[in-house]
Amino acid sequence: MLGVARRMLRRADLAEDAVQDCFVLLWRKCSQFDARQGQAKAWIYTILRNRCLTLLRNGDREIALDEDKAEKASDEAILEVAYNRLERTNDLRICLETLDPNKRMAILSSYILGYSHGEIAGRMGAPLGSVKAWVRRGLLMLRECLA
Repeated sequence: MLGVARRMLRRADLAEDAVQDCFVLLWRKCSQFDARQGQAKAWIYTILRNRCLTLLRNGDREIALDEDKAEKASDEAILEVAYNRLERTNDLRICLETLDPNKRMAILSSYILGYSHGEIAGRMGAPLGSVKAWVRRGLLMLRECLA
């Protein structure tokens, strides 16, 4: 749920607030759920989506340029920490080291941070088609290396 909210709001603090509000609303409105109308998961995500849209409409999401840069730096730090946590003798790390930096960054951003291809393209300043190709080719190379 936090991942969905973060993608919609593009700010971690607002996403956390949205998820918290969603849980409170779920608790208060649990009697309104009707299993004949659909799955509980769909009902929960609808409430979350509506809460995110309300936050967006209220204009509580002004992003300062410095915050955006800080978030980008934070993401890079998270990727570096995750990559460095792999032991040097770990097969995955050895195979990741064989990839060129763009492919490695695209794959790690996708799997560790949960970013979509479009989000990765925006953060890396690369064309969407290139990012998709990097991820696809990189995963094929990893599969071959790890086999």
